[in-house]
Amino acid sequence: MSYSRFAIYYLPPDGSLAEFGAAWLGWDVARGCETDQLDVPGLHDITMTPRKYGFHGTLKPPFHLAKGQTVEDLKAATADLASGLAPASCAGLVLTTLGGFLALTPQGDTSGLQRTAEACVRGLDPFRAPPSDAELARRHAAGLSARQEALLTEWGYPYVMEEFRFHLTLSGRLQQEDILAWSDTVQRYLPNLPAPFVVDQIALCAAREDGRFELLHRYTLAG
Repeated sequence: MSYSRFAIYYLPPDGSLAEFGAAWLGWDVARGCETDQLDVPGLHDITMTPRKYGFHGTLKPPFHLAKGQTVEDLKAATADLASGLAPASCAGLVLTTLGGFLALTPQGDTSGLQRTAEACVRGLDPFRAPPSDAELARRHAAGLSARQEALLTEWGYPYVMEEFRFHLTLSGRLQQEDILAWSDTVQRYLPNLPAPFVVDQIALCAAREDGRFELLHRYTLAG
């Protein structure tokens, strides 16, 4: 299999939350296959943007592999990174709206999640190729703050370090008048959310030739 980009994600372990995410988005990132999407009018359209990524929380954003680096080297480095990281936890997850899209976000002390994401961004940065001019232009057009511009320059992505906010995306950007109705719909299908919410594994995922991400390997946080 040929892969175009790689990322470090949190993927829910096998269970009700992972099953919900795959059925809601119509793509099972852990198994790398389409699933029967929930029969909800309009759901296919509002999930078109996040579908290809699968149900996940980003820890290190998608990147192209740097020249001279191999997938096997990346796997080894991710395993080494995970072996030194302690599990992270917070009080739980809650459905919220971020920038016009629906997501599950953490409640309580998120410092452990922040620490885990920062370690992934820093520790695996040697494997990241610089963003293309087209990607940079697209990011600049989003109206970034001065700090976000600096992070984009240093790490290839503007929403890392203190600008990072852990979330598991459930929709693309919604019209303001549709958010409440879709929030109610999500709540009807959500399983009981984990409390506390624990991140004790990280997942190396990759984009296939069709652009959809799939799991390559999970690594237990053992530090």
